[in-house]
This record gives sequence, C-alpha cells and structure tokens, in this order.
Amino acid sequence: MSEPNGPRPTLEAVAALAGVSRATVSRVVNGGRGVREPVQERVRQAVHELGYVPNSAARTLVTRRTGAVAVVIAEPETRVFTDPFFGRQLRGISRELAAADTQLLLMFVEHRADYDRIGRYLSAGHVDGALMFSLHRDDPLPAMADRAGLPTVYGGRPGWAGADRAPRPLYVDTDNRDGARQAVRHLLERGRRRIAVITGPLDQTSALDRLDGYREALGVPAADPRLIADGGFTASGGERAMARLLDSAPDLDAVFACSDLMANGALRTLRARGRRVPDDVAVVGYDDLEPAAWADPPLTTVRQDVEEMGRLMARLLLRLLEGRRSDGTPGTGPDGARRPHARQLAPVITEARLVVREST
Repeated sequence: MSEPNGPRPTLEAVAALAGVSRATVSRVVNGGRGVREPVQERVRQAVHELGYVPNSAARTLVTRRTGAVAVVIAEPETRVFTDPFFGRQLRGISRELAAADTQLLLMFVEHRADYDRIGRYLSAGHVDGALMFSLHRDDPLPAMADRAGLPTVYGGRPGWAGADRAPRPLYVDTDNRDGARQAVRHLLERGRRRIAVITGPLDQTSALDRLDGYREALGVPAADPRLIADGGFTASGGERAMARLLDSAPDLDAVFACSDLMANGALRTLRARGRRVPDDVAVVGYDDLEPAAWADPPLTTVRQDVEEMGRLMARLLLRLLEGRRSDGTPGTGPDGARRPHARQLAPVITEARLVVREST
C-alpha cells in the first residue's frame, strides 16, 4: 500500500508489479477488452496492493466517459426539498447509480435564466447522460438534450411538442389514469356523488392523466368546472384549492386530491370549515408517501412506488449508455454481444394501486 501523504502510485508502478505493459494496465483499469482473465487478475491485485486510484481526467480522455450523470429537476430547490416525492425518487436514482460507480450531479431550475446555464453544461461533455423529471409542456430541456446528443431518460410521460416523433423518448411513469380511476371508483362505491378533484399544474402530463382518469371514472366527457381546482402539487395549494371548491360547490361530499401533499392541505381547510372526514367529505390522495401516514385521519391514497421509479430511470439510462461506444455508435460487451440500442429499449409504466385507510 502507498504511504499516507506519500507519492501517488503510478500506472507504471502497477505495470511493473503486475509484470505487464503500461497499455495493458490502462485497458484493464479503463474497462477495455482484449485482456485475458489471468492477466486482468494480476493487474487488479497490483492495483489493490499499491492503492492505485485512476486519474479521472486521464480516464475520460481514454474512454470518452466522465462517469457522471446529470439529474435535472425542472422545479425550484425549495419545492424539491419540501416534497417527499422528489427525495424518494432521488434515493432510488442515487442507489442505482452508486451501484454502477457513477456519480450524480443534481441541477434545479430556479429561474428561466437557469435553462441557458444548464444547456451549456449539458452540451459541454461534463456528463455521460441525463435524467430529467417534473417537466412542463413548454420546457426547453428535452430540445437541449437532443441538440447535445445526450442520452436521456425522462420521469413522466413526455408531453412536449415533437415528443411523439421517432425516435420516441425513453421514460418511466406510473399508470396515472388508472390510479385516478381507482380513486374515484372507490369514492363512488362508498356512495359519494359530488366528487371534486384537486389537480396539479395541467401543463404536466401526470396532472392531465389523473384529471382524465377522474373524468373517465365519473363517465362524463367534461366534469362540472365547479368541482375542479388546481392545487399546484403543494400542501398550501391544496389548502387554497379546497377552499375554492367549498365556496363554489358547498354540497360536495368527496374530493380526490392528485397528491398526498395537496390532500393534507385539503384536510386542513376541511377541518377549519367544520367539515368532518370522512363523515361529511371523504378524501383520497395520490402517492402513498409519508404525508399519507401523517395525515389525520390517515389518507386513503393511490400508491406509486416512487423509489422504484427512480431506480428504473437510472437503470434504463445505464443500459442506454452501455449500448454506446465512445463515438456514439452501438457497442458490444466483453462477451461480444451487442449492447441495447435506444430503439431496442422501451418506456416503463409501473402499476398504481389504491390503499384504503380512514379518510374514506
């Protein structure tokens, strides 16, 4: 082992100890092919004995890989750090990337000016790929990734202009329509007839899909506008939306809030207005994260496995990166098998499942 604070072990030292050439050590250390397994084992043993750590800049020159992935969330950091949805998804992403020895670089969109900064960074070759989520309809991020030729996986069904053209974007999402249908059908089965909905921003596909599922479950093409309010996917937004709904439709007997945070806000307003839950108004949320268990009463909600969705996003991107050689063309693995090309990979839709608790 090298001495603390002593000279750093070199590639030449590893080569001398292993009895091979410098080029052979470089191929083994940088994941190249064409080195027999016994030789690879000697090199790995020498690396371990000397405590050799590859120079990341040199490795990037050889492999044309940075070993880093950008995670871009199109929301201000204040929202990201107060909504458990983002923390759970980032945990799934982080664990999957760490297992693949890949670094995570986190980027937020605080102001419109941030798009230029993010676009410059993504196009400068600092990362091998990107994971992007919480995008809005007019978001420029997908076009930036496309222009930079950056392998990208999205969280949520793409809804921006041109997303339906080939090659279609890779993404991970939950079955939002079906989750909303389950929520509203449950309320109908409980005998509720004036069911309101608190949506997220309708320039996001998750909010649109949940609103569509609500309408489908009611069996109407256009629901009563007095029963629809936007809560912005925040607790305070849910609180204000519930107040608007009670003012416009005081006879409502149930509400489907399209996130647990908004459902918690709705519960606060209902309590302040003297409405009992579920006796007077039944409430269903969406996500089944911590706010559902903290609620009073505990929330009936639609469960989506947010952490698993993060893992799936990272896994899909890593598979996509495996399929690209340093020149951007499809590559092969050590066994000679061709790695998956983007056209061979498919979006992933996870299941939504209703969890019944005391709020209904």
